[in-house]
Amino acid sequence: MSEVDRFIDKPVNWLRATGPESDVVISSRLRLARNLGHYPFLSRLAESQRDAIINEVQSAVKSSNFLKKSYFISSPDLSDLDRQFLLERHLVSRELVAEEGKNAVVITPDETVSMMVIEEDHLRLQVFQSGLNLVETWRIADEIDNELEKELDYAFDATLGYLTACPTNVGTGIRASCMLHLPSLVLTKQVHKVLQALSKLNLAVRGLYGEGTQASGNFFQFSNQITLGQPEEEIISNLEGVIRQVITHEREAREYLKKKRKSKMEDQIWRALATLKAARMMSSSEAIQLLSLVQVGIDVGVLEGQVTHTDLNQLFLLIQPAHLQKLNGRELSATERDARRAARIREYFAKVIL
Repeated sequence: MSEVDRFIDKPVNWLRATGPESDVVISSRLRLARNLGHYPFLSRLAESQRDAIINEVQSAVKSSNFLKKSYFISSPDLSDLDRQFLLERHLVSRELVAEEGKNAVVITPDETVSMMVIEEDHLRLQVFQSGLNLVETWRIADEIDNELEKELDYAFDATLGYLTACPTNVGTGIRASCMLHLPSLVLTKQVHKVLQALSKLNLAVRGLYGEGTQASGNFFQFSNQITLGQPEEEIISNLEGVIRQVITHEREAREYLKKKRKSKMEDQIWRALATLKAARMMSSSEAIQLLSLVQVGIDVGVLEGQVTHTDLNQLFLLIQPAHLQKLNGRELSATERDARRAARIREYFAKVIL
């Protein structure tokens, strides 16, 4: 049994759609980048130094009240499929998955906290919460960071702040982000105006899996780009203010669809649902787009009370390639995955009275 198999049948807490504004904001994430002062950055790390860092961090984790019950998983214990599985759950980054040298990941039982050991930086601490909950993510991250700093010698400069491998993270080392679902802005063709306005505010817009990925299924990840010269609270407050504006725009677009394009919108929703209930083969991209339309159906009241945001969020995760293979107990070809994905979707909607 793989180290990560314990997570297969567990719902992800931050996907439960229980947080504030969760009809638009899927999740809030706060990431802290930290390095140990007595070791070089990743590009110059020797293999023995990797082992030393992993051992130091593991010892610090055991001393942390917040993390002491976490799972500490070393990369030699992970298969390629395991890594992809953790990536789909947002517990690791694409950079850690691609990293060839030894590394590790720390995961709390409820998966709201993960910490990558030896990614771009020595430590990448991540905290997740459902909905628009940036303040709480920062509170938890700060508590864990303070505990770890008592045990670890962080690379810190009195003038610059925390030192990181990438200059854009120097200072606080903080990256706050929110994952938003914006189907109404996409359907009304207003999303590009919103994204252009955000780029002028020094905010980055990315896809489901962060840097280097494109938006799909009407999901967009918004995050701060500046970490130097701004207090953590200011970074979080600024991002939250912008996110609230985007929420307002999405809800206004939703109302426009209900009033001005009701028949066309309802036709799109029911067609999407019919395909999901009948298809025998389905790719990831098609499933994401169709499930996004079903979610619109919930938001505008067409499917209210029959399908829930929580169920859709969980279904979206379970039909990802690595999850399908883990649930099936073996590796699957692309064709087999498309067939199994369609079957799992049919199984879900067969239970829903529509």
